[in-house]
Amino acid sequence: MSTAPNRDLETFDNPSPERDYTIRMRIPEFTCLCPKTGQPDFATLHLAYVPNERCVELKSLKLYIWSFRDVGAFHEAVTNEMLADLVAATAPRFMRLTAEFWVRGGIDTTVIAEHRAEGWQPATPVALP
Repeated sequence: MSTAPNRDLETFDNPSPERDYTIRMRIPEFTCLCPKTGQPDFATLHLAYVPNERCVELKSLKLYIWSFRDVGAFHEAVTNEMLADLVAATAPRFMRLTAEFWVRGGIDTTVIAEHRAEGWQPATPVALP
């Protein structure tokens, strides 16, 4: 596996494909460039998904995230691009990517993009006493 930034998302077999369960990741060091000014934009990404047959491998995810460092992209575009790439690689039952961009010019931005596999419904939440 490479140690340079790249867009290759590796996956592995879901160890429990018979069960709905959630994988959550916090990625606090995302950076890209503002397409208008070229200045860096910083964000914390929150990835949550219910895998189907494939899970994303973490080192490849790190290198994938790193590949955006010198790319000019609007917040909305880069969040949706990452979600599309992750969905293409893993074909999850459900995936949500939340990108919390740091304040720029007095405005912070949060972009939330979701994917739901056709026909998949989440289980009813369990309320414990």
